[in-house]
Amino acid sequence: MAAIFKSVNPVDLSVLAEYPEMDRQAIDRILLSAGKGFNTWKNLSYYQRGEILIRVGALLRERADACARMITLEMGKVTKEAVAEIQKCAAHCEYYAAEAEKLLRPQTLPTDAFYSGVIYQPVGCVFAVMPWNFPFWQVFRYAVPALMAGNVTILKHAPNVFGCALMIQDIFREAGAPEGVFQSAIIDVPAVESFIASPVVQGVTLTGSEKAGASVAALAGKYIKKSVLELGGSDAMIVMEDADLDKAAAVGIQSRMANAGQVCIAAKRFIIVGSVFDAFAEKVISLVAALKQGDGSTEGITTGPLARKDIADALVAQMEEAIQKGARLETGGDRHDCHFQPAVLTNVQPDMRVFSEETFGPLAALVKVKDESKAISMANDSRYGLGGSVWTKDLDKGRRIAEKLNAGSVFINALVKSDSRLPLGGIKNSGYGREMAKAGIKEFTNIKTIFMNP
Repeated sequence: MAAIFKSVNPVDLSVLAEYPEMDRQAIDRILLSAGKGFNTWKNLSYYQRGEILIRVGALLRERADACARMITLEMGKVTKEAVAEIQKCAAHCEYYAAEAEKLLRPQTLPTDAFYSGVIYQPVGCVFAVMPWNFPFWQVFRYAVPALMAGNVTILKHAPNVFGCALMIQDIFREAGAPEGVFQSAIIDVPAVESFIASPVVQGVTLTGSEKAGASVAALAGKYIKKSVLELGGSDAMIVMEDADLDKAAAVGIQSRMANAGQVCIAAKRFIIVGSVFDAFAEKVISLVAALKQGDGSTEGITTGPLARKDIADALVAQMEEAIQKGARLETGGDRHDCHFQPAVLTNVQPDMRVFSEETFGPLAALVKVKDESKAISMANDSRYGLGGSVWTKDLDKGRRIAEKLNAGSVFINALVKSDSRLPLGGIKNSGYGREMAKAGIKEFTNIKTIFMNP
C-alpha cells in the first residue's frame, strides 16, 4: 500500500492535504518523460529556453500572493517574506534568461593546435532533493541555471511542502516547458536510489542536512553521478571593537531571525570582541524581545512558527543543554508545539551544542572573545564552512579577517545572502560544489575540449 504524505499547517497542526506516494510505474513514466524531454530541450536555443523561463517568471509575479499563501500554510513563513521569496525566484529566471548564453560562451585556448577550446554542453537530467525552508527559492536556485544550460530536472521535494512542489510543476507547464523538462516526484527516501541509478539521471543536487547529504552523495558515488551538496551551516558573525554596533545588531538579528531562523546562511554564532560585548548584547536582546511570534499570515507578526514539531523539539533540546552548562537565557525561549519565542543566549561556550551544531530556529548564541585572533579561531572552530560575516569600519581589517575564515562566502558589513550573480556553496561539512553565477551554471555541463588541426 502506498504511503500517504500529509501537509500540516504548523500554526495549528491541521492537515491541509494528503498526497499518495508514486508507485514504480509512475516513477518509470517520470524517468521516461525526462529522457524524451531532454532530447527536445537540449536542442532549443538559449533564446528559446530563455523565453520559457521569462514566462515562468511572469507567472510567478502574477501569482505571487497565491504561491506565498501556499508557502505560509505549509511551512509557516511570514507572508511578507513568502512574497519576497516568490519575487526573488522570478528575478532569478529573468537573470539567467538574459545571461546564460554569455556565462556558457565557448572559450578559445592557445595551444599548438590550429584551434583548441572548450564548449559547455548539458549532461541530461538533474535529480534534486530539496528542503522545505525556502520551498520555492531552493528549487529555482538550482533548477533555473541547470535548465538554461540545457538540462532537464526531476524534483524530490520535502514531504511537508508537496503542495509547493506541484504548484511549481504546474507553472512550468503553463509557461510552455516541453513535457519532461520539469517534474515533481511524490516519493519518500527509499525511492531516491531508483532515480539516481537511472541512466537518464546524470547529475544529483541536494540542499539539506549532513545526514541526507552523506546518503545522497554515497548513492551518487555508487552510480558515478556528478553531485552538488549545500548542507548545514553554523555561520559566525564577528563583531569587532570598531563596528557600527547599531547596524551590526539590526542586520545580525535580521539574518538570525528571518524565516523563523530556518536559514542555512543565517548568523548563528555571534562572536563579539569583549570591549563592545555588553553594548552589542544589550542592543540584540532589545531587538529580539520586540519580535512578535505567531501565525505568519497575521498582520504584525514578525516570526512564524517552526515548520514541524520535531524541529522545535531539537531547538529546545539545544537551548536547554546550553543553559545547563552555564549559558544565560536573556529573552524568549517559550515553546508551544511549533511555536518558539525568539531567544538570545549569552555566555555561550564551545562545548555547548548551540555552538558546535547548527541551530535551525530563532535562537541567537552570543560568544565573548578577547581579540581579533581569538575571534578568527573561534569562528573557524566548526565542522561547517558555509558563510560568515565581519563587522568593522576598517575595510582592510575586514578583508584580512574574511580571507582567514574557512567559509564559502564572507560578507563584510552586510547581510549574508544568496544572489544570482554570486556563487553559493560551502566547504567541510557544509558540502561541495557551487550554485548560481558562472560557477553554478557550469556544474552540470560537459566541459568539452575541442582540438583541431587542418
